[in-house]
Amino acid sequence: MPVYALGELEPAIHPDAYVHPDATVIGDVRLGAHVSVWPQVVLRGDDGHIEIGARTNIQDGSVLHAAPGTPVVIGAGSVIGHCVHIEGATIGHGCLVASGAVVLNSSVVESSAIVAAGAVITFDGHVPSGQIALGVPARNRENTMFPVQTIAEIAEDYVRTAQRFAAELRRIG
Repeated sequence: MPVYALGELEPAIHPDAYVHPDATVIGDVRLGAHVSVWPQVVLRGDDGHIEIGARTNIQDGSVLHAAPGTPVVIGAGSVIGHCVHIEGATIGHGCLVASGAVVLNSSVVESSAIVAAGAVITFDGHVPSGQIALGVPARNRENTMFPVQTIAEIAEDYVRTAQRFAAELRRIG
């Protein structure tokens, strides 16, 4: 897996975290226990730090970048779907940021909130706990369609999947 220091900035990856060999981790990136980072993910902590809490997964093709003065902080047990872009934002514990969503600088997604697939949270956006953000630009509404327990189940499934990949993945070509 490509893991890079940038000057004095070095990633800190918990020994129980799983980073797929085709993911890229650069600079001030901190991964907690049982975090999983999947193929083609880029975590670039050059202008600030990226911190990902325990049991969170960052799925295929996502890009996280710490913008100047605005780190990326993601709480524990969150699910970051395929091809998500997070730029200098804070995501709470137990959140779902679904496939193709964008969360921009200085935005906050509170714990147990959801950003729907394809939604765009613009600069300084806010998604309160228990709400879902939908659309472009995203609008908040009460989450009546996706049980929060399902997010925890998805996060736990990714912990098991990462353990399987760590034990069984092998390149054959």
